[in-house]
Amino acid sequence: MSMIAPGMPAPDFTLPRDGGGEVTLSALRPAPVVLYFYPKDDTSGCTRQAQDFTAATEAFAEAGAVVLGVSKDSVARHDKFVAKHGLQVALLSDESGEVCESYGVWVEKSMYGKTYMGIERTTFLIGGDGTVLRVWNKVKVPSHVQEVLAAVKAS
Repeated sequence: MSMIAPGMPAPDFTLPRDGGGEVTLSALRPAPVVLYFYPKDDTSGCTRQAQDFTAATEAFAEAGAVVLGVSKDSVARHDKFVAKHGLQVALLSDESGEVCESYGVWVEKSMYGKTYMGIERTTFLIGGDGTVLRVWNKVKVPSHVQEVLAAVKAS
């Protein structure tokens, strides 16, 4: 469960991105930002989600929004993931996990009776003033991107 709720300021950060360079959240203002956290590059759900966001790249751009994906994978892994699937979404590397922690998405998960720490698939819509407008917790990938795009257009 994310600790960040609508109406709160989005924690600022600077992270390295695929293809080199860095992205600073506050530097993107006044554009709205779709910030999505996902568990791991090149796994089925994460690939589908990145492909769905890529397919909607133009629609988000027309709405004036920037889409950023974040996981703990390295920039090198992101580069491979992007090249393999032709992705057009900026993927940020949070290897230290500090940004995942600050957004409350680094949580205890369980699979097959074992508990472990991991990223809970969560999407934040951040307004042009840096305030969180919407939070989607425990995201289910099918139709998620369309729902986020509709929220961006409505904001």
